[in-house]
Order: sequence, then C-alpha cells, then structure tokens
Amino acid sequence: MPAAMPIEGQDMGFASQSRQFDELGYTVFESVLSGELLDLLRACCDDFVAREDARMDAAGVDTLGITHRGKRYFANECQREEPRLRHMLFSETMAEICRATLGDTAYFFFDQYVVKGPEGGMPFSWHQDSGYVVGNGGPTDHAPYLTCWCPLDDATLDNGTVRVVPGTHRGGVLSHERKAGTNDLALKVDESHAVALEVPAGSVVAFSSRTLHATGANRTDRPRRVYLAQYTPEVMLNPGTRQLRRNAIPLVQNGRQVTFA
Repeated sequence: MPAAMPIEGQDMGFASQSRQFDELGYTVFESVLSGELLDLLRACCDDFVAREDARMDAAGVDTLGITHRGKRYFANECQREEPRLRHMLFSETMAEICRATLGDTAYFFFDQYVVKGPEGGMPFSWHQDSGYVVGNGGPTDHAPYLTCWCPLDDATLDNGTVRVVPGTHRGGVLSHERKAGTNDLALKVDESHAVALEVPAGSVVAFSSRTLHATGANRTDRPRRVYLAQYTPEVMLNPGTRQLRRNAIPLVQNGRQVTFA
C-alpha cells in the first residue's frame, strides 16, 4: 500500500506517521484524543462493561465468546447504542488519521470497547484482525483495513499494552486456530522482533488489519480501558449473501471528509 499523499486539509504533521505505517504496518498518533473526545470515550465505557455483564447474567455464564467476566471485555457495535461516540468516530482527527494511513477513501467499519480487569486481566493472543474476519465467516479476500487502538488510560507493559511485529502487514491473512479456554483465534509468532508500544491515554495506535499483534495481562490494580475503531478502504460484504458486513459509513471520499458527527 503506498503512503498517503498529503492533501488539502490534512495535518502535515502526520507525514512521518504515514511513512511509518507504510513501512512497518503501524504508527502512533500521540495524545490526539485529549480533552473532550477522551472524556467522552471514558464516560461511555462503564455502561458497555455493564452491558456485557448483563448479557452473561442472562445466559447464566461467565464467558461469552472472547469476553470473560471481570478479566477481559469486548463490547461491540457501541456507536449503534450510544450515538455520542460518533463525535469521535467521525471527527476531523479520525479523518486525518484515515487519510494518513488508508489514503483518500475510508469507511467506518466497526467499534468496540476492550477492557482488561485489574489484578490479572487476561492477555489476548497473537493474531491479525483480518484473521478474525475470516475466522468468523467474513470474506477471505478483503482489503487490508485500519485498526485504531485508543487507550483511555496510559498503556504500559504492566497493564497489558499492545505489542506488534513490524513489517508483518506485507503478508497475507494467516491461518488462525481457536484456543480452548480463552476462545481466542490465535497463531504462533516469533516474538524476537516484537515491539511493545507504551503510550499515554488519548493516543491512537494505528495498525494494519494484517499486522501481527497481541496484548499482555493487566497486573495493576486498575482497569485498562481501550476504545477500538476500525475503518476500511472499501465496503466489505459477506461471502455468498453479498450483504453488508458490520458497517460502511463513508468518512473520507476523494480525500475529503464527508461525514460529520
């Protein structure tokens, strides 16, 4: 994928991130969500953790998919229930990040809160986000897309920050296996070249859906909260039915932001 060229309205300060994303498959936009956007993401988080607890209560279980009560939460499709989140998802900041990484076309695809509980919040196995698309019935030939991993608390090695293997975005979608016990879709990785990204709250760690990544356990006495937003360079359709997969709300078209919160 060629690096995105600066265009009218793009923050020229993102040129270095654009180059790094193209070369390594990830980059960091430090503290770009500070202030009102970060306050908004934090304010909505607890309600979605409570939603997942209620879902497990209703089912009489302590695990639903890759969510494990008190240890690790994945709360999906939050903007559908809380429209205020669209102030972040369709902000000028996110449009600029999409232009710097995906180029001149970007569709909002998916959002999710990822929360690790304190004092033993579970790690998350090595994987590609595209591996979850394929492993959960999505198209095998989908274009690489963008994951924006947005910590609401300072992300450190102690609370299980994200680790990536630079350059792995240039390969295809690898075969993942479902792990018993955690339900993770996972693969084996040579971790000798892995990089741990310790970043302050309000940053955006952006990586390709084909970049190998994992997160560690939370060994602190506080939750580690992340809001995750994903954007695709083209509409993604389910195989067979050709129906829309997740969402496809245009954010950037022909280099210009077209949807605003």
